[in-house]
Amino acid sequence: MHPYTKYFTVSKKAKIIHLFLAFITLISTLFLFNQPTFAATKKVENGTVMKKIKQSKELVVGTSADYPPLEFTTSVNGNTKYVGVDIELAKDIAKDLHAKLVIKNMSFDSLLVALETGKVDMVISAMTPNPERKKSVDFSRIYYKPSGEYFLINKRDQSKYRKIKDFAGQTVGAQTGSIQYQLIQSQMKKSKVKGLGKINNLVLALKSGKMSGVVMEELTAKAYAQNDNSLLAVRSDLREQQAGNAVAVAKGQGDLVKAVNKTINRVEKKNLIDKQYLLEAAKYMKTAQKTNTMAKYAPYFVKGVGYTIVITVFSVLIGIVLGMLLALMRLSRNKLLHWIAVCYIEFIRGTPQMVQILFVYFGVGALISNLSAVVAGIIAIGLNSGAYVAEDIRSGIASVAKGQTEAARSLGLSQAKAYRYVIIPQALKNIWPALGNEFITLLKDSSLVSVIGVTELMYQTELIQTSTYRGVLPLFIAMIIYFIMTFTLTRLLNYFEKRMKHND
Repeated sequence: MHPYTKYFTVSKKAKIIHLFLAFITLISTLFLFNQPTFAATKKVENGTVMKKIKQSKELVVGTSADYPPLEFTTSVNGNTKYVGVDIELAKDIAKDLHAKLVIKNMSFDSLLVALETGKVDMVISAMTPNPERKKSVDFSRIYYKPSGEYFLINKRDQSKYRKIKDFAGQTVGAQTGSIQYQLIQSQMKKSKVKGLGKINNLVLALKSGKMSGVVMEELTAKAYAQNDNSLLAVRSDLREQQAGNAVAVAKGQGDLVKAVNKTINRVEKKNLIDKQYLLEAAKYMKTAQKTNTMAKYAPYFVKGVGYTIVITVFSVLIGIVLGMLLALMRLSRNKLLHWIAVCYIEFIRGTPQMVQILFVYFGVGALISNLSAVVAGIIAIGLNSGAYVAEDIRSGIASVAKGQTEAARSLGLSQAKAYRYVIIPQALKNIWPALGNEFITLLKDSSLVSVIGVTELMYQTELIQTSTYRGVLPLFIAMIIYFIMTFTLTRLLNYFEKRMKHND
């Protein structure tokens, strides 16, 4: 054999692994970002969703509850209550369907994916039925027509920004996936568009000077301006051809659309939006303005901490078990097991954790309809952690002197027992600081599952921001809580590390 042949062979294997990982990444990316196509391939018979509603006696409605007075949250006796025009409409639809209303609050740009993958039965979230959306889902008739789009600006800039031309060269924000975002792109080409998933984050960016204005519907812009003296709502000169909000329903659900339209007809006939819905929303907004104290929202933070700890604990367990298995597979002489472990570790470490969470919830969740957001979040974070823990364990095993293995085998221990009683305990001591860092990172990364509607600490913080119209203070409190949790965990890990050294 030529002396350089072995290097060529290793390089060839590496190329094959890289090609395999690239192929898997491409397929996963196409799958995740083409969820409408995936959902369309699933045959949904007419009346399937209606049949599900009648059987379960529940109507699951998706919304992005950060858009007062159409949909937002308030605190009632320490509990979150969803209120607003769209929520009142959802209550009437559920009542007419003889079903209990269940609200799923998530980012606006995730709502249609949730609808197509069966996570929600319908979407009511100030959504306009534009041609692009109609390709993926069906809509009811228009139930509310806003009078136009408004610029929300800082009051100190009221003399600078009034029209589209005034924002030339400036950054203007809008909710990702919204009509407002598309209007900025098409009609404000001299401005820079910035999209964020939550309205409260857009307002925070505006107040901190990251944006010159935010485009919103009239009622929402005025709601924020009325509850914050530093902001001003200005009518824009943006032109919108297809103004109006409708209820989104999955394709092929004609009977459900008919039932929704029946409710909308009754609401229009009685003029409930003006006479009841808006008045009810205004009442909650005034109450929130008078009682916006952080002490009132203490139960929100407590609930968020509880979910964060649960997610972290179970994710750590999954990560340790999976990491140990992958580490042993990668160290195995069996080429198939070795390659599987290498491909998994490299793929997981080479893709964003946020994408993995969305993939598990919407992708795998499309096949498992009853997969809850909490379970999906735990699985996604655990699977991600397993890849990093595996490398920590592998490096720890490699750090143990070969003489330890030889000594164990000479005493009659099998390979498995040598690893169990001699190698792994020593490796664990060597990698404990690295494992500790992974656990701390895991605790903080649990905030990412808020994107799929898990009510952990970051999710609860966003609810408080929406309810109180305050952006910075809830974030500061969340930072302090995260610091307390990570500091406590660090002290606990250091205690066990000292115990290990003491045993030595």
